[in-house]
Amino acid sequence: MALVVICGQPCSGKSSAARCLAEALNDSECKQIVRIVDETSFHLDRNQSYANMPAEKNLRGVLRSEVDRSVSKDSIIIVDSLNSIKGYRYELWCLARAAGIRYCVVYCDVEEMQCRKWNEERREKGEAAYSDVIFEDLVRRFENPDRRNRWDSPLFELRPQIDGVEKSCVAIADAVSYLTKKVDSKSRDVKVLQPTIATQNTRFSDANSLYEMDKATQEVINVIVDAQSQATGGPLAGISIGQGLPSINISRPVGLPELRRLRRTFIKLTGQTSLSGRPPPSDADSAKRMFVDYLNRELGTM
Repeated sequence: MALVVICGQPCSGKSSAARCLAEALNDSECKQIVRIVDETSFHLDRNQSYANMPAEKNLRGVLRSEVDRSVSKDSIIIVDSLNSIKGYRYELWCLARAAGIRYCVVYCDVEEMQCRKWNEERREKGEAAYSDVIFEDLVRRFENPDRRNRWDSPLFELRPQIDGVEKSCVAIADAVSYLTKKVDSKSRDVKVLQPTIATQNTRFSDANSLYEMDKATQEVINVIVDAQSQATGGPLAGISIGQGLPSINISRPVGLPELRRLRRTFIKLTGQTSLSGRPPPSDADSAKRMFVDYLNRELGTM
């Protein structure tokens, strides 16, 4: 039914806002399942997740994939993370549009000095806190939401430093009203995003299945490399990758560079096919099955 993006500087009260919003929704007449998607759900350490760009990109990919799997017209998903990059908020907005649901942003507007103070207090208490280097880097790169952007609208601004974070806060109450208000022909202040062909294709190929396909195909490559390292050379037949999945049959030794090239080609071909035909696989087993069939055609006999 809806996707809610919590946005704000590090240690600005985002997790408290997410919990208050979830509690307020559950206390209302909302019949949908309310779920929070955050970094702690995946046991991700905040300093390791933001230690460098590859780690941060991986974090966003994990959260985006989980959001894409979770959004539906029977649930309200709250994304509790920094969500500091406007391009990433746009990607989340595209997921909501592809699902045909409501979307909004809740912004925790807190001064940098206060965020820095709260981070230090958390560290002194032995709670999860950002290192000084990572904190300063995240503050510097934060991109404030702008209600003029469709991916930042509607925007509900919460001021934890002034008003605290309570279910009775105006921003929380307004967000609950927006998310639970009945939509009919007379509704003008509630917008339900409408999917388009472009966003549906993006959702299938980028946000959901690409992550699963990348992970699954790499697992197949690892199995082949391990099998070849234990063999004495020559053809390999009947390499198992799991119960209920086809076996790998290779007619000759294959080096890792060639396997990587075949993997890249397979992912590219699968993405091109999704634009004109059936969508790419959205689960690991389907991706493995398709990749093994492709390898057997290229390197051996079916």
